[in-house]
Amino acid sequence: MPAAVAIVGRPNVGKSTLFNRLIGRRQAIVHGTPGVTRDRLVGRFELDGRGVVELIDTGGLVPGDDPLGLNAQVEFAIEESDALLLVVDGREGLAAGDEQVMDRLRGHGLPIVVVVNKADTRAAQEGYQEFYALGAEGLVLVSAEHGAGLGDLHEELAAHLPAAGPAFEPEASGVAVVGRPNVGKSSVINRLLGSERTLVSPTAGTTRDPIDSLLQRADGPDYLLVDTAGIRRRSQVQDAPEELAVMLARRQIERAELVVLVVDASRGITAGDLGIADAAWQAGRSAVIACNKWDLLDTDGRERLEAGWERLAEVFARPSRVNVSALTGRGMGGVLPALDRVRERHGLRVSTSELNRVIHRIVARHQPPAERGRPWRFFYAAQVRGTPPTFLLFANRRLKRGHTYRKYLENQLRRAFDLPGVPLRLVVRERRGETEPTSG
Repeated sequence: MPAAVAIVGRPNVGKSTLFNRLIGRRQAIVHGTPGVTRDRLVGRFELDGRGVVELIDTGGLVPGDDPLGLNAQVEFAIEESDALLLVVDGREGLAAGDEQVMDRLRGHGLPIVVVVNKADTRAAQEGYQEFYALGAEGLVLVSAEHGAGLGDLHEELAAHLPAAGPAFEPEASGVAVVGRPNVGKSSVINRLLGSERTLVSPTAGTTRDPIDSLLQRADGPDYLLVDTAGIRRRSQVQDAPEELAVMLARRQIERAELVVLVVDASRGITAGDLGIADAAWQAGRSAVIACNKWDLLDTDGRERLEAGWERLAEVFARPSRVNVSALTGRGMGGVLPALDRVRERHGLRVSTSELNRVIHRIVARHQPPAERGRPWRFFYAAQVRGTPPTFLLFANRRLKRGHTYRKYLENQLRRAFDLPGVPLRLVVRERRGETEPTSG
């Protein structure tokens, strides 16, 4: 296992900027508003002499009341770590909040390196030595925004970490858990993981950064679960951090193979649910629908849900649906089996001979359309890609998107190969010189 290092400190001192700089990509949201980072984020980077290091970004430690449980998330990250990076604001100088954070960290008995951020300012350059008063094992002056001082930080951090072996990269299918704000995505993930891995709060929009959690199983495939910010229409985004979170959430759909769309059963199927479903479907992601808060439904609520379900089922081509209550755990046992089934079909591979036999039967059942007295003729086909299944058909002419016969072919192929909730890509190309269809 790689060594783990948590980045901690007061809100808005540059922790997420340092996290992004060290891992080499923009994973954490960076914004001038304190408290934007709320959950733990995990990334990896190479540390000379110590191999791969797992880096954990955290929300700012806050004094006093903590109704969202932010401090608890930081404490969880610290417990998982071998060393800590305490980020402080060199431009502001040593603050009482820095001393309070240091007092909390000392009790864990871990090596602590103080990272004095904003080295590009004169105040930091002239006053960074005052941070020695914190009594940490090491102190480094850096500019997370511009990358200055990272070499010194690597050297200081390596001195406090054990050498690590090669990183273990799990073979796990990525699953983006998506949905509107406050439908229970984090609660669903926590039930699947069996721990409070992500922050859960009744406040809409609590989750903003995408979170990766590895679910390892003895009796089935492993999954990399990605919790995402609740997706809203741009007109409903109230502030800049949430707008960034919406963008990152959509990117998680692109990064994953599969999608669990969590809907609030007590509110029925909304236009927002349909919009998210369409985004996932257009991206070629197979889906399972988790109808959460099932325990809150009365008779009218169930009728409302069923009335809207048909529209969602049409978008996802009759996907698997699991009625659950993440709060009580009811029905959660059906989520992973549904994911296993859709994962297996998402990676469907069909031999060329079988594919052509099936398509010939489909064409024979329904007369192809004619154009100017010239019938459409199918010649042969092959699967050119999996995840999702993509078939290339050669014919005497193309079929435009939206063509009724093209839709017929897609529906019949999905039925023949048992692909509920799985996108099916059909590419029809014109092949000149052919006059008769090939034999099966």
